[in-house]
Amino acid sequence: MKKFIFASVLFMSAFFAQAQVSVNVNIGTPPNWGPQGYDNSRYYYLPDIDVYYDVNQSVFIYDNSGKWVRERRLPSRYRSYDLYSGYKVVLTDYRGDSPYYYHTKHRAEYPKGYHGKPQKNRGEKPKGNNGNHYGNDKDNKGKNKGNKSDKNHDHGNGKHH
Repeated sequence: MKKFIFASVLFMSAFFAQAQVSVNVNIGTPPNWGPQGYDNSRYYYLPDIDVYYDVNQSVFIYDNSGKWVRERRLPSRYRSYDLYSGYKVVLTDYRGDSPYYYHTKHRAEYPKGYHGKPQKNRGEKPKGNNGNHYGNDKDNKGKNKGNKSDKNHDHGNGKHH
């Protein structure tokens, strides 16, 4: 009986150890228009257009007539918005799938036109691109190398609840 219990415990330990090894956090590749130095952050809040960006899924999250939707492209009313020069609030401490849960707080704390300390984009804006069509610049096939300073800003401490 002791051998059976020992074998069962050993099997369960090996099973749970394997389960722990296979669990990982899937952080996507931040877009070139994203702020430099925040590669482990999942969400940005864009106060000028009141839209979130999910780095993991490379989608924008916005309110569409009372319903939060996820799309690869910005809503048509913001297609002329320049993601490279627009300000990004990095949500560094939110871990979940619904950053808009704190939307009222984000809008109050980071109103349209809000700016904090200066930040650099991860890459340069591609020539001939107004920087507004996709959340991630994977379609530029490596043309955006290097970093360019611009008028983007960060809110400082990165704390959001």
